[in-house]
Amino acid sequence: MQNLRLGISQINSVVGDLGRNTQKIINYIEKAKKEATDIVIFPELVITGYPPEDLLLKPKFIQDNLDCLKKIVRKTSGIVAIVGFVDREKGNLYNSAAVISEKKIYAIYHKIFLPNYGVFDEKRYFCSGDSPQVFKWNKIIFGINICEDIWHRDGPIKEQVKWGAKIIFVLNASPYHQGKIKIRERIVREQARENRVYIAYANLVGGQDELVFDGQSLVVDDRGKVLNRAKAFAEDLLVVDLKIPPLKREVKHLIDIRDEIHHPQKPILPVRKIKRLKPLPEIYQALILGLGDYVRKNGFQKVVLGLSGGIDSSLVATLAVDTLGKENVFGVFMPSRYSSRESEEDAECLAKNLGIKLIKIPIEPIYKLYLLTLEPHFSGRERDITEENIQARIRGNILMAFSNKFNWLVLTTGNKSEMSTGYATLYGDMAGGFAVIKDVPKTLVYKLAKYRNSLSPVIPERVLTKEPSAELKPNQKDRDTLPPYATLDPILKAYIEEDKGFDEIVSLGFDKETVYRVLTMVDKSEYKRRQSPPGIKITPKAFGKDRRMPITNRY
Repeated sequence: MQNLRLGISQINSVVGDLGRNTQKIINYIEKAKKEATDIVIFPELVITGYPPEDLLLKPKFIQDNLDCLKKIVRKTSGIVAIVGFVDREKGNLYNSAAVISEKKIYAIYHKIFLPNYGVFDEKRYFCSGDSPQVFKWNKIIFGINICEDIWHRDGPIKEQVKWGAKIIFVLNASPYHQGKIKIRERIVREQARENRVYIAYANLVGGQDELVFDGQSLVVDDRGKVLNRAKAFAEDLLVVDLKIPPLKREVKHLIDIRDEIHHPQKPILPVRKIKRLKPLPEIYQALILGLGDYVRKNGFQKVVLGLSGGIDSSLVATLAVDTLGKENVFGVFMPSRYSSRESEEDAECLAKNLGIKLIKIPIEPIYKLYLLTLEPHFSGRERDITEENIQARIRGNILMAFSNKFNWLVLTTGNKSEMSTGYATLYGDMAGGFAVIKDVPKTLVYKLAKYRNSLSPVIPERVLTKEPSAELKPNQKDRDTLPPYATLDPILKAYIEEDKGFDEIVSLGFDKETVYRVLTMVDKSEYKRRQSPPGIKITPKAFGKDRRMPITNRY
């Protein structure tokens, strides 16, 4: 058996911040050296950040990324580093990995399988590679895959193992959704077991617009057993000692990485005991990372949101405090003639529990002026949703005024159930910079709130038990417009996330009239969603990049 001390650098790159990304890569190479690491691997496109999208259409961006690779190459004395970057060859771009050691690039691997579904658009930018490669370092034969490559049973791993590879290094930018780690781990374990090969899986970590990368890199042995894991939702340098089976035959197609370094016997590192998170803590941590990175990476320090005394704004405010600290979160309570005393008390209690400043601005004077201004034009017509929405739009304007004046990012508080059905006011409660729980169904909002209260009770108990209401007219309840959320959310999941049709959803046991009403609301609300702020993806199919429906649509 051959000894290998492997480092997995699970780092948080910022898309387009090539200089800082490069310096972070160099810093992690130095950390790996201090741990006497032999080989250190980094995530997919770690130099550019992922996904770089149409930055890839800028020739200077590509050249700058190549120049950054050269800086990294100069820092690789005494170690092998495998780094994700964008390669350019004969005018074509490739999602690539460079194998570097002793200030030299030994080889470049081009990703073979390019994902072009869900949030991925790689065929828009990249050409596919066509040559699996194997490498020899200190009697260890290894191959490289990049993300999607490992998901295909007929992928490069088959050829690499046939050519003698005993360990596969996989560079990844695999975005999070609920349950993704189980799917990802299953694929890696199956590939390791079927091909009798070790796999080291390095995943990106951090928030990028709607996406969250959860890290959770891992190492699996040739029987499919998970040997070690990196942290979830945090940067990490995972260093593991492996004993790789020796190759007992001659191998063609090898790229030999000359190793002139003396590798003394090292004391075996203890195995970490990092377990997978349970579902609710996992989702909560994903929301925290996505929110924190969106705020900080876009140059904000403080956030503001409307506190209504309801469950959605209570959860968003709690997430914001847990992410940014109480001193950076401001709540605004904006009562109208329909706001209940209970809502005010609950907003006050939440703000006190969280330690945030609560600003109170009654909107009744402004609302009266609106009604008076519009009265001559609305004469003879009954009051309806128009007058309800005016209140929401007044509140949206007030929040945006605070944003403009103090450079606070406005957090919207709408959940996925509301965004799906259009139960939200365009330019009202949808106005803002970031929609934290946009992909969180209402039933899950309650579960997350209860989970957070199990850590320390900050959300008032009444918020968890009272019937939800927009409080835009007398005695209003959500159920006046929507089916019960316990019925609504499964219908929405079937239609939006699973692409089931009307008949299929009805066959699941739902009432025909209810299904028709819900599907109609979803379809008619596409124009609203197209104008909503970005939000954190936590389900397999979120609005935005995942689901791109035409606004003008009669299907």
